[in-house]
Amino acid sequence: MQPLKKRANELLAHITADRDSLHIDAKSEELEAIDAQLADANVWANLERAQNLSRHSAALKGQVEPWNILYSQASDIVELMELGDDSMAAEFGSQLDVFEAEYATRHKELLLSGEYDSHAAVLKLSSGAGGTDAQDWTEMLERMYLRWAEANDMQVEMVERSTADEAGIKNATYIVRGAYAYGRLRSEHGVHRLVRLSPFNADNLRQTSFALVEIMPEIDAPDEVKLDDKDLKIDVYRSGGHGGQSVNTTDSAVRVTHIPTGIVVAIQNERSQIQNKETALKILRSKLAQMLAEQHADTLADLRAGESASWGAQIRNYVLHPYTLVKDTRTKYESKDAKSVLDGNIDGFIDAYLTVQATK
Repeated sequence: MQPLKKRANELLAHITADRDSLHIDAKSEELEAIDAQLADANVWANLERAQNLSRHSAALKGQVEPWNILYSQASDIVELMELGDDSMAAEFGSQLDVFEAEYATRHKELLLSGEYDSHAAVLKLSSGAGGTDAQDWTEMLERMYLRWAEANDMQVEMVERSTADEAGIKNATYIVRGAYAYGRLRSEHGVHRLVRLSPFNADNLRQTSFALVEIMPEIDAPDEVKLDDKDLKIDVYRSGGHGGQSVNTTDSAVRVTHIPTGIVVAIQNERSQIQNKETALKILRSKLAQMLAEQHADTLADLRAGESASWGAQIRNYVLHPYTLVKDTRTKYESKDAKSVLDGNIDGFIDAYLTVQATK
């Protein structure tokens, strides 16, 4: 029993240290305060504020609860071992194995200490060179990320989605919410390249396609990234509704241009011009926050236009012919099981990226 007791005490010490590093107690207090506000019926008089509080509560709960449960379990087993005898060694050993495996998973959260890592993520997919193949490839990536989100208990909200004429999608934007959604997905930010035999080519030739994946932290509070009205150009234009041939068209689509950086965000998903404008401004703040982190800039004035993730060198290659291999160009992490990766099993790539970033 003595070696088991030592293992249990070491595990509890590691959990305690990590909880302190991640400020779990402070986050637990913040969660209690937010839940107390949500319990007050008056808070729902301002629906937008109540929804933001509710989302923040869910995000904090996802960060806090797993650590509190693990700490409680480790504390309990330490106490029980003091009362138990050698006949219970096998049972204690099995429980410790489970708790240690859970701790190994949780320990990775120490790599998620960036300013926006605990935020929800804005996921934007855009098809690039490759015609119909690229549009199909963009939809394959969309499926990959949606499957990853589902497997990791993330909630996904579609902002907009534009389908292509023949197959696939031209672009799509989603908000992914869950514990450390942005911190975990930021490894995916960049150009993704696919090599395969084209299913859209009569000669079944090998085709190379590109898609741009942009990962941005969701900025709910305008104060986090303050926009100056004089830096914004806002245009309203006609958006088509369902039914075609100008059926249900309205002047509700909104295009927001951030003049200093040249970033353009256009939203036409909602029928309300006000909703489209608010969504466009949220996406713009998210894009600017991502650029601030990427360029290590302190203020918006320090940003360099045109230096965010764009159509540059690819970050990851997906080869489906003549062999199967997915390889990250930054970390050199690779997987020969391309089907599994495209089914959403990308945690190996995420972990490798976070580990490399932590050493820089």
